[in-house]
Amino acid sequence: MDIDYLLLLQRFRESINDALTPFMEGVSLFAVTFLIMIPVFVYWVVDKRKGLYTLVSYYLCCGFNAILKLTACIYRPWIRDARVKPAGDAITTATGYSFPSGHTVSAGPLYGGLAVSAWSWKKWVSAILIFLALLTGFSRNYLGVHTPQDVVVGTLESILWLFLTAKIFKYLEKRPERENIFLLASFIIGWIGILYITFKPYPMDYVDGKLLVDPQKMMNDGYGDICLLIAFPVARFVEKTWIKFKPTGLKGLGWLAGLVGLIPLALMIQFMKAPLDGLLGSHWGHFTYSFIVVFYCVALWPLVIKLITDRKKAE
Repeated sequence: MDIDYLLLLQRFRESINDALTPFMEGVSLFAVTFLIMIPVFVYWVVDKRKGLYTLVSYYLCCGFNAILKLTACIYRPWIRDARVKPAGDAITTATGYSFPSGHTVSAGPLYGGLAVSAWSWKKWVSAILIFLALLTGFSRNYLGVHTPQDVVVGTLESILWLFLTAKIFKYLEKRPERENIFLLASFIIGWIGILYITFKPYPMDYVDGKLLVDPQKMMNDGYGDICLLIAFPVARFVEKTWIKFKPTGLKGLGWLAGLVGLIPLALMIQFMKAPLDGLLGSHWGHFTYSFIVVFYCVALWPLVIKLITDRKKAE
């Protein structure tokens, strides 16, 4: 049934000469590259708590999804059935195992967290954000790189972590002194996850004497995603203990500090991973990339914002 659905979409793609393929590729790519910049801007400029809620939901969802994905070790659709032909260059950009969909797990908590935050402000904005999250999941089916099960489970994961993160935030509002317990737990689970995916057994299937899927390559994204469970507690502890910044606000030139901070972030997203992989190897290169990006977003640029705002107050 799942392969039949992908073949149906494949025939539709072919009937329109792949007219929608570039759009669907763009939807997918945006979800795992520059979408993160929106909640980061909210965190820096608009509302610290709402931005943090979206980021924490995303970090937890991606981190635990990586552990699930490297436990299930489900092959991609075209490996399971040679009739499936991924669209465009999707076959080269679809890294890791198939189940659940990493793009869906990225888009779900990011779009979803923003939708939850916007609900009391503009419900139509929330509706658009939810639609974009669902569209991202559908794009993975349309491009032929994920089955419906991959996307559905990724969507359910996103909803679960949005719910659990909201519960954690509500709990910590009443007991803020216990936040360090959650941070430490995430940090420890993250390292256990790294050890687990490093030493667990993986399927080693051969076709004509050639390894069908190399587990070492499949682990690259796992190192990067599980690092989110490690990097966030460190960055959050540093920020809440020593920095304690306040968002600049949209009035005056406060928004400018946020926009300027997004420039280095965009450059890191676009250009930093490959050099780190070359220097440290793909596993630890992905890990270090995630750590630097998270620390920059949660603690480093907030420090710059605090220094700027403190200087203005002194003047």
